[in-house]
Amino acid sequence: MVHGPDVTPPRGWRLWLGLASPRFVPILNCRLAYFFYIRRLVVIAKLFSTANFFLYGLEIAIRCPIGPGLFLPHTQGTVIGAARIGANVTIYQGVTLGAREVDFAYGQDTRPIVEDGVIIGSGAKVIGGVTLGHGARIGANSVVLASVPAETLVIGIPARDTALTVKDGHANT
Repeated sequence: MVHGPDVTPPRGWRLWLGLASPRFVPILNCRLAYFFYIRRLVVIAKLFSTANFFLYGLEIAIRCPIGPGLFLPHTQGTVIGAARIGANVTIYQGVTLGAREVDFAYGQDTRPIVEDGVIIGSGAKVIGGVTLGHGARIGANSVVLASVPAETLVIGIPARDTALTVKDGHANT
């Protein structure tokens, strides 16, 4: 017992603890907000979105469709105002996806599009009507102002192609 007693919860509690996870509930709230938004129940949609903001520090547009498999390891300080997010995307803490200028009308052409399999590092900013191609990787604290081709790693301010491609989750020269 070097690390103390086994604190594994009883079997019946594991499901409830999993459902209360800060990695599950914010995603559920995002999906419920979008569900109610497309059914024109905007007040209910905003309630779920506001709950995400106050409880998890995640600000996400209720109009943003999200594909399956979105993973937010840590939500604090994350702002998602994208036109859409594809499947199996990972977004780390402190990321901003949004328009270059104030956009109360939420114009789709002024918002980023995140395709399938993209990973966005902590603190990255993706601004404007850019597209992050399938499998792209955005380095931590990078500022993306131009579209990123598929399977490409970009880093820096402004973000630039590293001349490395990403295959199977690993950078290759």
